[in-house]
Amino acid sequence: MVSLTKNRKGDYVNNLITVEEALEKSINDIKRQHDDYLNPAFRKMLSLLSFDKKFVEAKGVKVWDESGIEYLDFLGGYGSLNLGHNPPEVFEAINMVKKKPNLLQASMGVLNASLGENLASITPGKLQHSYFCNSGAEAVEAAIKIARKSTGKQTIISTQGSFHGKTMGALSVSGREKYKQPFSPMLLKSKQVPFGDIEALRDEIDDDIAAIILEPIQGEGGIVEPTSNYLKEVRNICSQNNVLLIIDEIQTGLGRTGRLFGCEWEEVVPDIICLAKSLGGGVVPIGAMVTTSEVWNNAYGKIDEALLHTSTFGGNTVACAASIASINQIVKQKLDHQARKKGELLKEGLKKLQSKYSLIKDVRGKGLLVGVEFTSPEEGFLNKVSQGMISKLSKEYIGAFVAEKLQNDYNIITAYTLNNPNVIRLEPPLIVNEQEIEYVLESLDQLLDSYSDFYRLAFSSGKKAVSSILKRS
Repeated sequence: MVSLTKNRKGDYVNNLITVEEALEKSINDIKRQHDDYLNPAFRKMLSLLSFDKKFVEAKGVKVWDESGIEYLDFLGGYGSLNLGHNPPEVFEAINMVKKKPNLLQASMGVLNASLGENLASITPGKLQHSYFCNSGAEAVEAAIKIARKSTGKQTIISTQGSFHGKTMGALSVSGREKYKQPFSPMLLKSKQVPFGDIEALRDEIDDDIAAIILEPIQGEGGIVEPTSNYLKEVRNICSQNNVLLIIDEIQTGLGRTGRLFGCEWEEVVPDIICLAKSLGGGVVPIGAMVTTSEVWNNAYGKIDEALLHTSTFGGNTVACAASIASINQIVKQKLDHQARKKGELLKEGLKKLQSKYSLIKDVRGKGLLVGVEFTSPEEGFLNKVSQGMISKLSKEYIGAFVAEKLQNDYNIITAYTLNNPNVIRLEPPLIVNEQEIEYVLESLDQLLDSYSDFYRLAFSSGKKAVSSILKRS
């Protein structure tokens, strides 16, 4: 008979770790656990940049490490923390439903219905029917599926430099080969065009295009804004050719750009919108795909189509409570207006630094979704001596070096964008105050004054990282 109390890994019944014990683990224990049970290469990458601290407390824009050192979080969970860390209103909402059924599929939900009505109220135009899931990538998957089912067509057009997630469908319409090539071939019939190039988009339209998917501002592409009226022109092309427009507002939505939704800057109404990140208040994972009655009914309007796309945890009570509270707080506090005003202050300060330091190539973004792009050095003598490694370092790691100095010398947390590593994102919670923004500007000024070119920055910031990269090469 097989023992029910042991397996080949030993006496796990007596060795399981409790939450209390996990919280007390030392940093060395945590590193070992990451190496043994999670992603050791990622842990090593964090350690090379001294990003392997143990943070023990978070509130609003601030986090504290185990030594009691205070940091400003200007990464903001990649846009998940519009309300800041641990917003009390969200936890109060979760506490209100702690005795309610969280998962009960053989019934109508209660809170998901109210969340659906709230989303219909705040989203643009005639967007009305919601599908709930657990992440942005899942929301994109839902959007692709409903677009194909509703139109009866197959091909999706997306843009170069875009990022829509790393599940296979979402990855198929994302725009960087580094993340796609190892898993090729991709699943979808898809085409890609340059972001902002309306003529290139027009040239790809044919009778099999189900939808065009894009971000109002490319986040992981390097905080890239399209040319003026681009979204309007895309909307017109879709309307003229019976093509659905999917707007990915996962990072730009819910006030981040200075409007409740990024597409509202051009008064564009999509056929489908994708939401996630701050939808759960930075506390509970939840994503949503919201569409019109026409698109929904074409795809799932019949009883035998009602279960074609569902999710076990989608629309669970706790997640919906968190989301209802989050939306109410974002609207009540007018965080979109706050983001617009504070973003202007941040960009104005960064533009002054750009005029002062040649290492800053560009400053761009809207609201509190701001990117700073750094200049790569010309490929000269040192690059030849290093057999191209200087060029590689500058193209792939300069953003990481800046982020390392900001975190370890100035206690400011940020990161580079996935598809353009020369860009660091400044994406703080929308509740950030002007004094905190001024501190970041002053710190970046001091940093650039001390390390005025790429070479000084690289070899000061990333000694361990540079050594590791050179050894691998």
